[in-house]
Amino acid sequence: MPVITNIADLKRLHASRVPRMFYDYAESGSWTEQTFRENTSDFDQIRLRQRVAVDMTGRSTATQMIGQDVAMPVALAPVGLTGMQHADGEIKAARAAEAFGVPYTLSTMSINSIEDVAEATTKPFWFQLYTMKDTDYVSRLIQRAKDAKCSALVITLDLQILGQRHKDLKNGLSAPPKLTVKTLANLATKWSWGIEMLRAQRREFGNIVGHVDGISDASSLGAWTAEQFDPSLDWDKIAKLKEEWGGKVILKGILDAEDAKMALKVGADAIIVSNHGGRQLDGALSSIRALPSILEAVGDQVEVHLDSGIRSGQDVLKAVAMGAKGTYIGRAYIYGLGAMGQPGVTEALNVIHKELDTTMALCGEVNVADLGRQNLLVPQDFEGRWQD
Repeated sequence: MPVITNIADLKRLHASRVPRMFYDYAESGSWTEQTFRENTSDFDQIRLRQRVAVDMTGRSTATQMIGQDVAMPVALAPVGLTGMQHADGEIKAARAAEAFGVPYTLSTMSINSIEDVAEATTKPFWFQLYTMKDTDYVSRLIQRAKDAKCSALVITLDLQILGQRHKDLKNGLSAPPKLTVKTLANLATKWSWGIEMLRAQRREFGNIVGHVDGISDASSLGAWTAEQFDPSLDWDKIAKLKEEWGGKVILKGILDAEDAKMALKVGADAIIVSNHGGRQLDGALSSIRALPSILEAVGDQVEVHLDSGIRSGQDVLKAVAMGAKGTYIGRAYIYGLGAMGQPGVTEALNVIHKELDTTMALCGEVNVADLGRQNLLVPQDFEGRWQD
Protein backbone atom coordinates (compact mmCIF):
# COMPACT_ATOMS: atom_id res chain seq x y z
CA MET A 1 0.00 0.00 0.00
CA PRO A 2 1.37 3.46 -0.86
CA VAL A 3 2.00 5.88 2.00
CA ILE A 4 -1.21 7.85 2.53
CA THR A 5 -0.86 11.03 4.56
CA ASN A 6 -4.04 12.90 3.61
CA ILE A 7 -7.25 12.63 1.60
CA ALA A 8 -5.60 14.28 -1.41
CA ASP A 9 -3.31 11.23 -1.72
CA LEU A 10 -6.38 9.02 -2.08
CA LYS A 11 -7.89 11.42 -4.58
CA ARG A 12 -4.86 11.11 -6.85
CA LEU A 13 -5.04 7.31 -6.73
CA HIS A 14 -8.79 7.45 -7.36
CA ALA A 15 -8.23 9.53 -10.50
CA SER A 16 -5.66 7.07 -11.82
CA ARG A 17 -7.67 3.89 -11.21
CA VAL A 18 -11.31 4.70 -11.97
CA PRO A 19 -12.86 5.41 -15.41
CA ARG A 20 -13.08 9.11 -16.16
CA MET A 21 -16.88 9.34 -16.19
CA PHE A 22 -17.15 7.97 -12.64
CA TYR A 23 -14.28 10.08 -11.32
CA ASP A 24 -15.93 13.14 -12.87
CA TYR A 25 -19.29 12.14 -11.41
CA ALA A 26 -17.77 12.33 -7.93
CA GLU A 27 -15.51 15.31 -8.53
CA SER A 28 -17.90 17.85 -10.03
CA GLY A 29 -20.56 20.41 -9.24
CA SER A 30 -23.33 22.05 -11.18
CA TRP A 31 -22.88 24.86 -13.70
CA THR A 32 -19.80 27.01 -12.86
CA GLU A 33 -18.99 24.90 -9.77
CA GLN A 34 -18.69 28.00 -7.57
CA THR A 35 -20.53 26.41 -4.64
CA PHE A 36 -18.62 23.15 -5.14
CA ARG A 37 -15.32 25.05 -4.75
CA GLU A 38 -16.44 27.26 -1.87
CA ASN A 39 -17.64 24.27 0.15
CA THR A 40 -13.97 23.49 0.75
CA SER A 41 -12.30 26.90 0.44
CA ASP A 42 -14.58 28.51 3.05
CA PHE A 43 -13.24 26.12 5.68
CA ASP A 44 -9.81 27.68 5.06
CA GLN A 45 -11.05 31.05 6.33
CA ILE A 46 -11.62 29.64 9.81
CA ARG A 47 -8.51 29.56 12.00
CA LEU A 48 -7.75 27.39 15.01
CA ARG A 49 -6.71 28.59 18.48
CA GLN A 50 -3.66 26.73 19.72
CA ARG A 51 -3.53 26.07 23.47
CA VAL A 52 -0.57 24.69 25.42
CA ALA A 53 0.27 23.17 28.82
CA VAL A 54 -2.92 21.09 28.79
CA ASP A 55 -2.92 17.43 29.82
CA MET A 56 -3.62 15.73 26.49
CA THR A 57 -3.84 12.17 27.79
CA GLY A 58 -7.05 10.17 27.64
CA ARG A 59 -8.44 11.86 24.54
CA SER A 60 -11.75 10.71 23.05
CA THR A 61 -13.43 11.51 19.74
CA ALA A 62 -16.41 9.28 20.57
CA THR A 63 -19.87 10.86 20.64
CA GLN A 64 -23.42 10.18 19.43
CA MET A 65 -25.43 11.02 16.31
CA ILE A 66 -29.23 10.68 16.71
CA GLY A 67 -28.62 8.62 19.83
CA GLN A 68 -26.25 6.18 18.12
CA ASP A 69 -22.74 5.74 19.47
CA VAL A 70 -20.10 6.75 16.93
CA ALA A 71 -16.30 6.58 17.05
CA MET A 72 -16.14 10.17 15.83
CA PRO A 73 -18.78 12.72 14.70
CA VAL A 74 -18.64 11.50 11.10
CA ALA A 75 -21.04 9.47 8.95
CA LEU A 76 -20.57 8.23 5.41
CA ALA A 77 -22.90 10.30 3.22
CA PRO A 78 -25.20 8.77 0.62
CA VAL A 79 -23.47 8.71 -2.78
CA GLY A 80 -25.12 7.41 -5.92
CA LEU A 81 -23.26 5.02 -8.22
CA THR A 82 -20.86 4.02 -5.44
CA GLY A 83 -20.70 0.54 -6.94
CA MET A 84 -19.24 2.03 -10.11
CA GLN A 85 -16.28 3.52 -8.22
CA HIS A 86 -15.25 0.02 -7.18
CA ALA A 87 -16.92 -3.36 -7.63
CA ASP A 88 -19.53 -3.90 -4.88
CA GLY A 89 -18.65 -0.45 -3.62
CA GLU A 90 -21.63 0.04 -1.32
CA ILE A 91 -20.99 -3.25 0.44
CA LYS A 92 -17.31 -2.46 0.91
CA ALA A 93 -17.97 1.06 2.17
CA ALA A 94 -20.63 -0.19 4.59
CA ARG A 95 -18.31 -2.86 5.96
CA ALA A 96 -15.52 -0.33 6.47
CA ALA A 97 -17.88 2.06 8.27
CA GLU A 98 -19.22 -0.71 10.49
CA ALA A 99 -15.73 -1.86 11.47
CA PHE A 100 -14.65 1.70 12.23
CA GLY A 101 -17.76 2.54 14.23
CA VAL A 102 -19.41 5.25 12.13
CA PRO A 103 -22.79 5.22 10.30
CA TYR A 104 -23.08 4.31 6.63
CA THR A 105 -25.86 5.85 4.53
CA LEU A 106 -27.01 3.90 1.48
CA SER A 107 -28.29 5.94 -1.47
CA THR A 108 -31.52 5.19 -3.31
CA MET A 109 -29.37 5.37 -6.46
CA SER A 110 -26.93 2.71 -5.27
CA ILE A 111 -25.66 -0.17 -7.35
CA ASN A 112 -25.83 -2.73 -4.53
CA SER A 113 -29.38 -2.98 -3.21
CA ILE A 114 -30.67 -2.46 0.32
CA GLU A 115 -30.88 -6.24 0.67
CA ASP A 116 -27.33 -6.73 -0.63
CA VAL A 117 -25.89 -4.39 1.99
CA ALA A 118 -28.04 -5.78 4.80
CA GLU A 119 -26.88 -9.31 4.01
CA ALA A 120 -23.22 -8.23 3.97
CA THR A 121 -23.25 -6.32 7.27
CA THR A 122 -24.13 -7.09 10.88
CA LYS A 123 -25.24 -3.69 12.21
CA PRO A 124 -28.03 -1.38 11.01
CA PHE A 125 -27.17 1.26 8.44
CA TRP A 126 -29.07 4.38 7.36
CA PHE A 127 -31.07 4.61 4.13
CA GLN A 128 -31.36 7.75 2.02
CA LEU A 129 -34.65 8.28 0.20
CA TYR A 130 -35.30 10.26 -2.96
CA THR A 131 -38.99 11.05 -3.29
CA MET A 132 -40.46 9.86 -6.58
CA LYS A 133 -43.76 10.41 -8.35
CA ASP A 134 -44.36 6.66 -8.19
CA THR A 135 -45.72 6.62 -4.63
CA ASP A 136 -46.25 2.86 -4.67
CA TYR A 137 -42.57 2.35 -5.43
CA VAL A 138 -41.59 4.79 -2.65
CA SER A 139 -43.78 2.94 -0.14
CA ARG A 140 -42.24 -0.39 -1.13
CA LEU A 141 -38.77 1.13 -0.89
CA ILE A 142 -39.51 2.35 2.65
CA GLN A 143 -40.79 -1.09 3.59
CA ARG A 144 -37.66 -2.72 2.17
CA ALA A 145 -35.55 -0.38 4.34
CA LYS A 146 -37.67 -1.36 7.37
CA ASP A 147 -37.26 -5.07 6.57
CA ALA A 148 -33.48 -4.53 6.34
CA LYS A 149 -33.57 -3.01 9.87
CA CYS A 150 -32.22 0.36 8.72
CA SER A 151 -31.99 2.56 11.81
CA ALA A 152 -32.69 5.95 10.19
CA LEU A 153 -34.31 7.32 7.05
CA VAL A 154 -32.43 10.22 5.45
CA ILE A 155 -34.85 12.12 3.19
CA THR A 156 -33.08 14.27 0.60
CA LEU A 157 -35.02 17.48 -0.02
CA ASP A 158 -32.89 19.34 -2.57
CA LEU A 159 -33.24 17.10 -5.62
CA GLN A 160 -36.79 17.77 -6.79
CA ILE A 161 -35.24 18.96 -10.05
CA LEU A 162 -31.83 17.72 -11.16
CA GLY A 163 -29.09 20.35 -11.32
CA GLN A 164 -27.07 20.34 -14.53
CA ARG A 165 -23.60 18.88 -14.19
CA HIS A 166 -21.77 19.55 -17.41
CA LYS A 167 -19.22 16.75 -17.05
CA ASP A 168 -21.87 14.05 -16.67
CA LEU A 169 -23.59 15.17 -19.87
CA LYS A 170 -20.35 15.31 -21.83
CA ASN A 171 -19.23 11.92 -20.52
CA GLY A 172 -22.57 10.23 -21.24
CA LEU A 173 -22.76 8.99 -17.66
CA SER A 174 -24.53 5.63 -17.31
CA ALA A 175 -24.33 2.50 -15.20
CA PRO A 176 -22.88 0.33 -16.59
CA PRO A 177 -20.94 2.64 -18.94
CA LYS A 178 -22.04 2.72 -22.58
CA LEU A 179 -19.31 1.31 -24.80
CA THR A 180 -18.54 4.25 -27.07
CA VAL A 181 -15.17 4.77 -28.74
CA LYS A 182 -14.27 7.41 -26.13
CA THR A 183 -15.36 5.21 -23.23
CA LEU A 184 -13.55 2.15 -24.55
CA ALA A 185 -10.34 4.15 -24.95
CA ASN A 186 -10.53 5.25 -21.32
CA LEU A 187 -11.52 1.81 -20.02
CA ALA A 188 -8.47 0.32 -21.75
CA THR A 189 -6.29 2.29 -19.32
CA LYS A 190 -8.31 1.13 -16.27
CA TRP A 191 -7.94 -2.62 -16.69
CA SER A 192 -7.75 -3.39 -12.94
CA TRP A 193 -11.12 -1.64 -12.44
CA GLY A 194 -12.58 -3.67 -15.30
CA ILE A 195 -11.37 -7.00 -13.93
CA GLU A 196 -12.88 -6.24 -10.53
CA MET A 197 -16.13 -5.11 -12.14
CA LEU A 198 -16.48 -8.40 -14.03
CA ARG A 199 -16.72 -10.11 -10.63
CA ALA A 200 -19.15 -7.56 -9.18
CA GLN A 201 -22.44 -8.71 -7.70
CA ARG A 202 -24.28 -5.95 -9.60
CA ARG A 203 -23.60 -3.35 -12.28
CA GLU A 204 -26.99 -1.62 -12.42
CA PHE A 205 -29.14 0.27 -9.91
CA GLY A 206 -30.06 -2.48 -7.46
CA ASN A 207 -32.82 -0.60 -5.66
CA ILE A 208 -34.68 0.05 -8.90
CA VAL A 209 -34.03 -2.59 -11.55
CA GLY A 210 -36.38 -5.50 -10.88
CA HIS A 211 -38.50 -3.46 -8.48
CA VAL A 212 -40.31 -1.19 -10.95
CA ASP A 213 -42.49 -2.35 -13.84
CA GLY A 214 -40.86 -1.73 -17.21
CA ILE A 215 -37.36 -1.18 -15.84
CA SER A 216 -35.06 -3.97 -16.92
CA ASP A 217 -31.90 -2.25 -18.16
CA ALA A 218 -29.93 0.97 -17.94
CA SER A 219 -31.35 2.50 -21.12
CA SER A 220 -34.92 2.52 -19.76
CA LEU A 221 -33.72 3.47 -16.28
CA GLY A 222 -32.20 6.77 -17.41
CA ALA A 223 -35.48 8.01 -18.79
CA TRP A 224 -37.37 6.79 -15.74
CA THR A 225 -35.21 8.59 -13.20
CA ALA A 226 -35.30 11.84 -15.20
CA GLU A 227 -39.09 11.74 -15.06
CA GLN A 228 -39.56 10.35 -11.56
CA PHE A 229 -38.04 12.90 -9.16
CA ASP A 230 -40.99 14.60 -7.51
CA PRO A 231 -41.05 18.39 -8.07
CA SER A 232 -44.23 18.66 -5.95
CA LEU A 233 -42.49 17.58 -2.73
CA ASP A 234 -43.63 19.83 0.13
CA TRP A 235 -43.69 19.80 3.92
CA ASP A 236 -47.01 17.95 4.07
CA LYS A 237 -45.55 15.12 1.98
CA ILE A 238 -42.44 15.08 4.15
CA ALA A 239 -44.60 14.74 7.26
CA LYS A 240 -46.45 11.81 5.67
CA LEU A 241 -43.18 10.09 4.75
CA LYS A 242 -42.00 10.52 8.34
CA GLU A 243 -45.23 8.97 9.60
CA GLU A 244 -44.98 6.09 7.12
CA TRP A 245 -41.41 5.37 8.19
CA GLY A 246 -42.20 5.44 11.90
CA GLY A 247 -38.57 5.68 13.01
CA LYS A 248 -35.82 8.25 13.16
CA VAL A 249 -35.80 10.71 10.26
CA ILE A 250 -32.98 12.97 9.12
CA LEU A 251 -33.78 15.72 6.61
CA LYS A 252 -30.93 16.46 4.21
CA GLY A 253 -30.53 19.59 2.11
CA ILE A 254 -31.34 22.38 4.58
CA LEU A 255 -29.52 25.60 3.71
CA ASP A 256 -31.89 28.28 4.99
CA ALA A 257 -32.99 29.16 8.52
CA GLU A 258 -36.68 29.22 7.56
CA ASP A 259 -36.43 25.71 6.13
CA ALA A 260 -34.69 24.59 9.32
CA LYS A 261 -37.67 25.85 11.33
CA MET A 262 -40.05 23.92 9.07
CA ALA A 263 -37.96 20.77 9.52
CA LEU A 264 -38.33 21.27 13.26
CA LYS A 265 -42.12 21.56 12.89
CA VAL A 266 -42.45 18.24 11.06
CA GLY A 267 -40.51 16.55 13.83
CA ALA A 268 -37.17 15.73 12.24
CA ASP A 269 -34.72 13.98 14.54
CA ALA A 270 -31.85 15.75 12.78
CA ILE A 271 -31.26 18.06 9.85
CA ILE A 272 -28.27 18.11 7.55
CA VAL A 273 -26.99 21.49 6.43
CA SER A 274 -26.08 20.58 2.87
CA ASN A 275 -26.06 21.97 -0.67
CA HIS A 276 -25.70 18.48 -2.18
CA GLY A 277 -21.94 18.91 -2.47
CA GLY A 278 -22.41 21.89 -4.80
CA ARG A 279 -24.24 19.65 -7.29
CA GLN A 280 -27.63 21.38 -7.27
CA LEU A 281 -28.02 25.17 -6.88
CA ASP A 282 -24.73 26.70 -8.02
CA GLY A 283 -24.22 30.08 -6.36
CA ALA A 284 -25.71 28.95 -3.03
CA LEU A 285 -23.75 29.49 0.17
CA SER A 286 -21.28 26.87 1.28
CA SER A 287 -22.62 24.65 4.03
CA ILE A 288 -20.14 25.90 6.63
CA ARG A 289 -21.18 29.53 5.95
CA ALA A 290 -24.86 28.62 6.24
CA LEU A 291 -24.40 26.67 9.49
CA PRO A 292 -24.39 29.57 12.03
CA SER A 293 -27.74 31.07 10.96
CA ILE A 294 -29.39 27.65 11.01
CA LEU A 295 -28.05 26.91 14.49
CA GLU A 296 -29.34 30.28 15.64
CA ALA A 297 -32.78 29.47 14.21
CA VAL A 298 -33.28 26.06 15.83
CA GLY A 299 -30.89 26.07 18.79
CA ASP A 300 -30.70 22.67 20.46
CA GLN A 301 -34.27 21.68 19.58
CA VAL A 302 -33.02 19.38 16.81
CA GLU A 303 -29.64 17.88 16.00
CA VAL A 304 -27.87 19.86 13.31
CA HIS A 305 -25.36 18.00 11.14
CA LEU A 306 -23.20 19.30 8.30
CA ASP A 307 -22.44 17.85 4.88
CA SER A 308 -20.53 19.20 1.86
CA GLY A 309 -16.88 20.22 1.88
CA ILE A 310 -15.41 17.95 4.58
CA ARG A 311 -11.99 16.79 3.40
CA SER A 312 -10.06 16.50 6.66
CA GLY A 313 -10.30 15.95 10.37
CA GLN A 314 -9.65 19.65 10.83
CA ASP A 315 -12.80 20.38 8.79
CA VAL A 316 -14.71 18.02 11.09
CA LEU A 317 -13.36 19.85 14.14
CA LYS A 318 -14.27 23.26 12.72
CA ALA A 319 -17.84 22.18 11.95
CA VAL A 320 -18.31 20.61 15.39
CA ALA A 321 -16.74 23.60 17.14
CA MET A 322 -19.16 25.84 15.21
CA GLY A 323 -22.03 23.81 16.70
CA ALA A 324 -22.74 20.82 14.43
CA LYS A 325 -23.42 17.54 16.24
CA GLY A 326 -22.12 15.48 13.36
CA THR A 327 -20.64 15.67 9.87
CA TYR A 328 -20.78 13.62 6.67
CA ILE A 329 -18.07 12.66 4.24
CA GLY A 330 -18.89 11.75 0.66
CA ARG A 331 -16.06 12.47 -1.74
CA ALA A 332 -13.43 11.83 0.95
CA TYR A 333 -14.43 8.18 1.32
CA ILE A 334 -15.23 7.76 -2.38
CA TYR A 335 -11.60 8.70 -3.15
CA GLY A 336 -10.49 5.90 -0.85
CA LEU A 337 -12.96 3.42 -2.30
CA GLY A 338 -11.93 4.16 -5.86
CA ALA A 339 -8.27 4.04 -4.90
CA MET A 340 -8.22 0.66 -3.17
CA GLY A 341 -11.66 -0.64 -2.26
CA GLN A 342 -12.62 -1.34 1.35
CA PRO A 343 -9.09 -0.75 2.73
CA GLY A 344 -9.17 2.66 1.03
CA VAL A 345 -12.38 3.63 2.84
CA THR A 346 -10.79 2.52 6.10
CA GLU A 347 -7.71 4.57 5.25
CA ALA A 348 -9.85 7.66 4.60
CA LEU A 349 -11.51 7.22 7.99
CA ASN A 350 -8.14 6.69 9.67
CA VAL A 351 -6.73 9.87 8.10
CA ILE A 352 -9.70 11.96 9.20
CA HIS A 353 -9.70 10.48 12.70
CA LYS A 354 -5.98 11.10 13.21
CA GLU A 355 -6.31 14.70 11.99
CA LEU A 356 -9.30 15.28 14.26
CA ASP A 357 -7.60 13.74 17.29
CA THR A 358 -4.28 15.57 16.82
CA THR A 359 -5.91 18.93 16.10
CA MET A 360 -8.23 18.57 19.09
CA ALA A 361 -5.23 17.97 21.36
CA LEU A 362 -3.28 20.94 20.00
CA CYS A 363 -6.35 23.11 20.55
CA GLY A 364 -6.26 22.09 24.21
CA GLU A 365 -9.26 19.75 24.26
CA VAL A 366 -9.38 16.08 25.24
CA ASN A 367 -13.01 15.30 24.44
CA VAL A 368 -14.83 16.06 21.20
CA ALA A 369 -17.91 17.02 23.23
CA ASP A 370 -15.99 19.97 24.69
CA LEU A 371 -15.24 21.58 21.34
CA GLY A 372 -16.78 25.02 20.85
CA ARG A 373 -16.28 28.49 19.47
CA GLN A 374 -13.50 28.96 22.04
CA ASN A 375 -11.36 26.76 19.77
CA LEU A 376 -11.86 28.89 16.66
CA LEU A 377 -11.03 32.27 15.19
CA VAL A 378 -13.89 33.06 12.81
CA PRO A 379 -13.82 36.14 10.55
CA GLN A 380 -16.25 38.82 11.72
CA ASP A 381 -18.16 38.79 8.45
CA PHE A 382 -17.86 35.04 7.83
CA GLU A 383 -21.54 34.56 6.99
CA GLY A 384 -21.45 37.58 4.69
CA ARG A 385 -23.63 40.67 4.61
CA TRP A 386 -26.35 40.24 2.07
CA GLN A 387 -29.03 42.73 1.10
CA ASP A 388 -32.58 41.34 1.19
